Amino acid sequence: MTRKALIQRQLKRCALNNIYFQKRQFFKNQIKIQNLVKKKIYWHFQLQKLPINSSKVRLHNRCLISGRPRGTFQFFQLSRHFIREYAHRGFLPGIIKASW
Repeated sequence: MTRKALIQRQLKRCALNNIYFQKRQFFKNQIKIQNLVKKKIYWHFQLQKLPINSSKVRLHNRCLISGRPRGTFQFFQLSRHFIREYAHRGFLPGIIKASW
């Protein structure tokens, strides 16, 4: 089980990402369309003033139940342990154990 502080940190990052997404996209587009280096540097500094945790690359996929950061399937948002367990119990429709 993951510490609750790590899960809360992830939720904070997700909220910051949602708040600053439009502003971040605007700054990135301004950097692309500018011809002068001074203007590009200005917009780059504006982009750097945003919170670090508002960046999308700071997000990490985590299991909804256990908070496990690795071995997470994006479609179910569950870790591999819970996918296996729930598939055996029949909680995930359409998932069957492979046998060949």
